[in-house]
Amino acid sequence: MQVDKRIIPFTGAKAIIFLLFISSGILSCGHFRTEKAKKRIETDQIAEDFADKLSSVLQSIDTTKSRKHVSDQAYNLRYTYQLNEYLPIWLYQDKPIKAVTTYLEELEEIRWDGLDPEKYKLSVLKRLHNELLAGSKNIDALINFDTLLTRSYLLAAHDLLLGEINPKKADSTWFYKNDTAWDAPALLVNNDTAYTPLSHFRSGMPAYALLQNTYKHYVQLETNNDLDSAINTLHDIKDFRNPGATGLSAAAKVIQLELPWLTANKNDSQTANKNLVAGYQYYMGLKTSGSIDSITLVRLSSPIKDIAAKIKANMERTRWMQQQFAKTYILVDVPLMELFFRKDDSLAMHMRVVVGQPARQTPSLNANMANVVINPPWSVPPTILKKDVLPGIKKGGAQYLAKKGLIVYDKDGDIIDPKKITPRNYNNYYYRQSPGDDNALGYVKFNLPNPYDIYLHDTPHRNDFTLRSRALSSGCVRVQQPKEMAIYILSQLEGRRFNEDVLDSMIQFHKTKWEILKNKIPVSIVYLTAFQDSTGSHVRMLNDVYKRDSSLVALLK
Repeated sequence: MQVDKRIIPFTGAKAIIFLLFISSGILSCGHFRTEKAKKRIETDQIAEDFADKLSSVLQSIDTTKSRKHVSDQAYNLRYTYQLNEYLPIWLYQDKPIKAVTTYLEELEEIRWDGLDPEKYKLSVLKRLHNELLAGSKNIDALINFDTLLTRSYLLAAHDLLLGEINPKKADSTWFYKNDTAWDAPALLVNNDTAYTPLSHFRSGMPAYALLQNTYKHYVQLETNNDLDSAINTLHDIKDFRNPGATGLSAAAKVIQLELPWLTANKNDSQTANKNLVAGYQYYMGLKTSGSIDSITLVRLSSPIKDIAAKIKANMERTRWMQQQFAKTYILVDVPLMELFFRKDDSLAMHMRVVVGQPARQTPSLNANMANVVINPPWSVPPTILKKDVLPGIKKGGAQYLAKKGLIVYDKDGDIIDPKKITPRNYNNYYYRQSPGDDNALGYVKFNLPNPYDIYLHDTPHRNDFTLRSRALSSGCVRVQQPKEMAIYILSQLEGRRFNEDVLDSMIQFHKTKWEILKNKIPVSIVYLTAFQDSTGSHVRMLNDVYKRDSSLVALLK
């Protein structure tokens, strides 16, 4: 018997007995009721009539069958009432319970999650609520109100917990596994005594609340007349290179309204203006020159709703991830091109990274770091073999292979003379780079076993980390401080005697060593084009390096 244990309200013998009852239909026809249901019926005049009529309308379901039900609204509705023995969830003695008012108030505020309250029937529910308060006692009206509220709550909980959109519809490279438990049906069973607020289903990611507040700020700015006036002034500028005093004043107004917390040095007006503009450029993902160039002016004069839509899309992306993160985890934001290593709610390490170039994009995924490899060898993956090594063989043959330090092996593991490799037979062999100073993976590799062969690693190309745009790799993530991260993991998290001298000594001998981790570290590689700054205080808008925003924004409309 296969049962989704994540949504059963209790475990052990009680759960088995309960499942036998509901799978056999005993509960739905009123021949058996639990003690809880009996007590409810004794004090609630409409409860039994409500249950009898609802059970005849809602066809019982076989919960022992394995099926994809989390996004199935009809299934969830039937399952919830079946758990509750078809008794009212939002009513007691033909009157709405306190939880109704609380939920309707929360539904008003769900718009700041980028979700439309009317999708969850807010206006209809408010009207029906008022009618019931006015004295409507019709059993059909009571069933309609109760089931509509339940359907609304389940859908809102689903969208907050798991997202409105199926990730694959918006992003074919989103391979992130969301294993968050779907517990909304079971929680509603106790609605009369312990209402579970919608906040229970929101993302626990620190950036989510920040995105919410920033989204609210930008939505409210859409009706700001002062901002409209300043943007219209910028639209009238003919020469982007010379905006003039009026244009500069309008630009400063836009910046102050968009980012009211941004301050500048007031002792020197010219320096203050440059600082203000540079701060704006930093938070809008632009080159921080401090001068109002054409790109900055276009951003300043763009519709404010575009920023709101971008934030909304990124709130949706966070809902595609697990709701709660471990105490220790690593997060890589691809558009930001930075890595955050968090431990116990503190930032243990923060560094720049190099991510996949647009032609070889780094996918979104989550996996556990299983080991740290010192002096890793590098086996050429198929994509790089075809797109990089083959052109090199065509141009330079054996000299190219020698220059890259690539050793060729046949399927039996025997070394092959590189002079025998041609563009016709190259695909019959394996290519490997030995550990060393020029190894493509550098001195340290962090393995995260996953089907896409994505991992974190060192690199001999250290100058790339000084660049503003670092989408340069073939898909894997190159980290700026690989030695420091290896030492931190092996000494602080694994409790070993491992320091810089030990690591340098190991590197010197160019011998590969696998350091297996007892404490696996969750690693999240995500695509968020609006994300918190390093202080965790404000949201940065980032360059949509892989052009993924537009499809998601369109779907969310």
